[in-house]
Amino acid sequence: MTREVGVVFNAGSSSLKIGVFDVGSGVAKRVGRGTLCFGQSPRFTYQVGEDVQEIELPITADGIGIKAIANVIDRLVHAGCHMAFVGHRIIHGGLLFNGPTPLNASTMSQIEALSRLAPREQSQALQVIDAIFSLYPPVVQTASFDTAFHASQCSLAARLAIPTSMHEAGVRRYGFHGLSYKHVSACLHRLAPDIGGGRVVCAHLGNSASLCGMVDGVSIDTSMGFSALDGVPMATRPGAMDPGVLLHLLRSELSDADKLEDFLYHRCGLFGVSGTSGDTQALLEDFRPAAREAIDLFCFRVAGEIGRLAVSIGGVDAIVFTGGIGEHQPEIRRGIERHLLWMGLSLNEAANKTSATVLNAKDSTIAAFVIPTDEEQVIADEALATINRHGYH
Repeated sequence: MTREVGVVFNAGSSSLKIGVFDVGSGVAKRVGRGTLCFGQSPRFTYQVGEDVQEIELPITADGIGIKAIANVIDRLVHAGCHMAFVGHRIIHGGLLFNGPTPLNASTMSQIEALSRLAPREQSQALQVIDAIFSLYPPVVQTASFDTAFHASQCSLAARLAIPTSMHEAGVRRYGFHGLSYKHVSACLHRLAPDIGGGRVVCAHLGNSASLCGMVDGVSIDTSMGFSALDGVPMATRPGAMDPGVLLHLLRSELSDADKLEDFLYHRCGLFGVSGTSGDTQALLEDFRPAAREAIDLFCFRVAGEIGRLAVSIGGVDAIVFTGGIGEHQPEIRRGIERHLLWMGLSLNEAANKTSATVLNAKDSTIAAFVIPTDEEQVIADEALATINRHGYH
């Protein structure tokens, strides 16, 4: 009997995550996963069942090619399986896409036009989509958008203080990590319905980091704005920065936009402050003052953003930590808590050390949780819903 599977690609700036889901029952159930890490020696780690393998998987200078994608599919989708769909994470949907969509000539043209809003982030996903169209033309492909979850944010949260003509042309705050927030919000509603229906700040903390203020699971405001450079400091990105600094840099050592872009994406953030690494775990193990300063700055800015989002959503009933840092690093969560004691946040020491689901102490006036994110599951669920809605078989 042929097994129906869906394949999901989650393209980021430094890696490509892949999920394989059994969809024969009409519900997406993960049966395989893989991660292709970019860099000087690209490697593909994958798991089907209990078997974990790692191989070298060279990528051309032009990026992810047809050969690499074919290799990935061959290793994750075994004989006897039929690909029902391929779903993709697209970082930027602009004002055009407020939900998932099938990929065809028309939608592809629109997504490619939106690449000007996120040229670095969008290009990887488009390469994968093109490869799938070339390799498996009959397979239905769908797109899920990181920005779509934030389409609900209020007009004041979306507005930049610039001329209206620019705002109407698309220069505005969008927000990202929407697939992660959608997953975490749904999990919180199942875990603690009363709290999930309240005022929640979710902190997606990883190499790329942002926060979102939600009311009843709906995005009201978020830390990232027009681009994925905004908000809190990240591994190698600066977060919010005075535009005057950018003018100064353009007039001095970074004399053109390409140099400035490379600087902002690769030489700032925790790496820039510490001078050694953007990896918080490495910095926590480094006792030099610059490493400590990077960690302290990260915790301070994250806590400050929680305070700002509290204004947007009218208070905070719960804080949820997710992402690689948020889920696994108690020291970072404790560092954030120190700046929020005045707000009533108190973490249980034992729960925090073990990264338990419920983190808050009994006397805390704010609930606190660790909820692992799963963007690939959201993409698979949205792909299935899209296929059913549009009548694909």
